[in-house]
Amino acid sequence: MFLLLFSNCSENKKTNSNTTDNTVVFATQLPKKINETSGLEYFDGQLITHNDSGDDALLYGFSKTGALLETYVVEDAENHDWEDIAMDDRYLYISDSGNNFGNRKNLKIIITDPAVGFEKVGVINFSYALQDDFNKRKKHPYDAEALMAVNDHLVLFSKNRAALTTELYLLPKQPGDYQLSAIKSFDAQALITGGDYKQALQLAALVGYRADGTQYLFILQDFDLNGLDQVKMQRIELPLEGKQIEAIKIIDAHTFWITSEDEGIGHPMLYKVQY
Repeated sequence: MFLLLFSNCSENKKTNSNTTDNTVVFATQLPKKINETSGLEYFDGQLITHNDSGDDALLYGFSKTGALLETYVVEDAENHDWEDIAMDDRYLYISDSGNNFGNRKNLKIIITDPAVGFEKVGVINFSYALQDDFNKRKKHPYDAEALMAVNDHLVLFSKNRAALTTELYLLPKQPGDYQLSAIKSFDAQALITGGDYKQALQLAALVGYRADGTQYLFILQDFDLNGLDQVKMQRIELPLEGKQIEAIKIIDAHTFWITSEDEGIGHPMLYKVQY
């Protein structure tokens, strides 16, 4: 175990930032095979992850000490830019929603059944209702990298490269074609890269970063889709300089698994973080 302290977070008018001592209580390298780990779930005694664009349609199971245990092939699927995964009591959902340049027209969420080796059982196709410009560009609001399963809905949080906000979109869990309109925006002042929700705690958590390399954990207590106007976002700076965190899994109200990509200069990492 080791303790890392970080400096005070600045506060902005819409996002509450706390001055807290944060502790990374465990850290281990992950195999290079999952060097772009971009989502995180827990199933059958394993942590489940995937790479984003550049890999085949594969899910990987690994232990809490970082050992690769299983590789699962999602048949009849492609990894255009897988950015997050989420689970409910029946299915695992893969968010093929990465849209770095705002020019994708094939955004989707793949529905898989973990009980039969993550077999693909359906596809949710979506587009953004307000998008009419599909020219390639760097700054735009039509990227989304965080997915949660919340009651009867899937929830996408955007990675708004233009405003550093995150917009919340709802999708049904049924296959079909949908146009999405944002129902809430949070002033994250960061690029959101992953999310998780734990129903027993009514807790949502996000991770993200800024261009200067600062990494953040975001806490949304009492997360209720019927009362989003009351939900506040708490932003906590993490002592993970030089990393790019992309995925999070809630353990309890104050403890989280987080993974980071290798950024081409080291190893992907698994962290257990407490605040």
